[in-house]
Amino acid sequence: MARLKLATLWLGGCSGCHMSFLDLDEWLLELTTFAEIVYSPLIDTKKFPDQVDVTLVEGAVANEDHFHLIQQVRKNSKLVASFGDCAISGNVTAVRNRFQEALPLLQRSYIELADVQKGIPNDRSVVPALLDRVRPLHSLISVDYFLPGCPPTAKHIRMVLESLPSGKPLSLHGNQLKFG
Repeated sequence: MARLKLATLWLGGCSGCHMSFLDLDEWLLELTTFAEIVYSPLIDTKKFPDQVDVTLVEGAVANEDHFHLIQQVRKNSKLVASFGDCAISGNVTAVRNRFQEALPLLQRSYIELADVQKGIPNDRSVVPALLDRVRPLHSLISVDYFLPGCPPTAKHIRMVLESLPSGKPLSLHGNQLKFG
C-alpha cells in the first residue's frame, strides 16, 4: 500500500497547532509508516505539491499570499482540514477585523507607533498585502474536516491522522472526535 501524501500549512496564526503536532513525539515515527509529509513548515519545501491526499491548514487567511496558496491547496488536495480555531473561525488573528479594512491597521502599526523609520512597507516580495478582513478557511474554500482547539490536542490530531488510512469518516460531537 502506498503511503498517504500529507501536508501541513501555517497561515495567519501562532504555530501552536504545529507545536501540538510535534507533541505527537514518538508516534511521528509511526506516522511515517503510512504517510509521507510532502509539505510543511517542518520541512524545507517551497512549492505546494500536486496530488496531496490530506492537508492540515493552521491559521486564518490574512494576506494575499495566503489567499492564493489556499486556492492551490484546495485544488491539489483530496481532503483539507481546518487545523485549529484560527483556521475555523479566524480566532485571535481576526481581532484586526474591527478596523474594517487593512489601511488603518497599517497606518497605526507602521506610522503612528513607529520609533525609527515610519512608512508602510510596499515591497510585496517582503511583506504580502494584507486582506481587508481576516477570513476562516471555509469562507473561501470547501473544507472536509474541522479540528478545533487552540491548539488541538496531540490526542485529537493523532485520532484524525490514524483514521486516514482506513478512510473512516470522523465527526465531532461536543468536544470529542468520534469515528462516523
